[in-house]
Amino acid sequence: MDGPLSRLWTSSCSFSSSSGALRWRLSTPASATAGGDARPSPSANDEQPTELRFPLKAACTAGVLALLGDTAAQLRSRWILATLNQPTDLQTEFTSKKSLEGYDWLRALRMTSYGFLIYGPSSQIWYNFLDRVLREKTLTNLSLKVVLNQVVLGPYVIAVVFAWNSLWQGQLDKLPALYADRALSTLIDGWKFWIPASVVNFGVVPLQARVAFMSSCAIFWNFYLSTTMCKA
Repeated sequence: MDGPLSRLWTSSCSFSSSSGALRWRLSTPASATAGGDARPSPSANDEQPTELRFPLKAACTAGVLALLGDTAAQLRSRWILATLNQPTDLQTEFTSKKSLEGYDWLRALRMTSYGFLIYGPSSQIWYNFLDRVLREKTLTNLSLKVVLNQVVLGPYVIAVVFAWNSLWQGQLDKLPALYADRALSTLIDGWKFWIPASVVNFGVVPLQARVAFMSSCAIFWNFYLSTTMCKA
C-alpha cells in the first residue's frame, strides 16, 4: 500500500560479508520535499541513504571467545577444587553428572553477552578510529596506538566489565567500592599483559583480524579477570 510514509522513506537491511557488518539503510527520495511536492525531477530516483552499521562479525567473534575464556576459567577453578578435595579421582569428578550440573550458565551468558554487545563492537570501532587517525605504519604511530590503547581502551574495558557484572548480579550499589578496591590493581596487571599483546596487534595483525586476536588473548586474561570479578 503506497501511503505518505512509504513515499517519504524506505528502509532495508543487508549483511556485508566483506566487512562483517549488519547494515540498516534509511533512504529518502530526493523528490520528497518539505511541502509534499512529489513531482518528478531529473534526480527523482536519487536517494540520500543513511547507514547504521553493527559490526556483527566482530561481535560474534568476541562473544564466542568470551564464552570460551569464561568456560576455561570455570574449568580451571573446578580442577583446582577437585585436586584439593579428591586428588586421586579427578576424572570421576569431571565426568560426573553432579559436576556437569555445577556449570555456571548465568556467568557464562553474562560474559558472552558482554563480548557480543559491548567488547566486540566497541573494540572494532576503536581500532577503525585509530587506523583512520594514525594511518602510516611508523614506529611513532605504533607507539601511539599502544599507549592510547592502554590509557583509553584499557580503563574503559575494566570499568564496563565491572559494571556489567554488577548489573547482572544486582549489586550496582557495591560498584563504587569494587572500583576503589580492585580497578587500579586490575588495570596495572592488565598493562603487563596487554602492552606486549598490543604491540603485536598493531604491528603485525591486519585490521580485520585485530578484534579476533585481542579476544583470543582475552581467553588467557579471563583466567585473571574472572577470578577478580568473582571474589566475594
